[in-house]
Amino acid sequence: MTRRTDSHPDLTRPDVGAPFFSTWRVDTPDRQRATVAAIAHTWERREWPAPGLLAYHVYTGGDGATLLHHSQWTAEHAYEAFARTRRQERVDEIDTAVPGIRRQGLDRYRHYRSHARAAGDTRVPGLVVTVRIDFEPDARGRRRDWTDTVLTALTEEPDGHDGLIAAHFHLSGDGGHVLNYAEWESDQAYDAALAAPGAGIGAPTPLWERVRTYPGVKGFTGSRYEHALGLVPG
Repeated sequence: MTRRTDSHPDLTRPDVGAPFFSTWRVDTPDRQRATVAAIAHTWERREWPAPGLLAYHVYTGGDGATLLHHSQWTAEHAYEAFARTRRQERVDEIDTAVPGIRRQGLDRYRHYRSHARAAGDTRVPGLVVTVRIDFEPDARGRRRDWTDTVLTALTEEPDGHDGLIAAHFHLSGDGGHVLNYAEWESDQAYDAALAAPGAGIGAPTPLWERVRTYPGVKGFTGSRYEHALGLVPG
């Protein structure tokens, strides 16, 4: 069976071998809500599609126009089998309920490292921020070093960011970028971190300056989301 959950995904669970993210453009807040409802209806009336799918989560974009999808698979071949046999019937039913959805493609990742929540921290994220960090072709091999630098900077942050619960860094399968999935206590906590001294997140320290000016980094693209739907095996 398929069961709905209010819990956020665990981005560090060791049995996830293939974390995927994708974006759908649906244009308006009303269509965001309608699409989430259509996804829930389509999935909950069917059996869980594959033992290799561990969880599927949907988020509404703060722009009022997009949905973020995060699916956790044991391995890529488990997704490929689902795509061949079970995916299209779900897509067709959702598109019948909400015509005109534009799917922006599926990005495949491997989880690399996390700035994990502190022991005993039971806060539920009120905001998820994804930051995509694109690298020049000749700098793709340095994605791990850049991520390591960020994690060191977070650990050594003089004042810290009380509103940051955790940050999870993923390396894209195409080799071109890093995705940071950051869990924040609230929009207000994230805005306060952005407004703190320095150029965005991070204190005005040499280590954070190295992060921001790292050779080969083309740019950063951030998006805000709210968790809207979680689906897991029943």
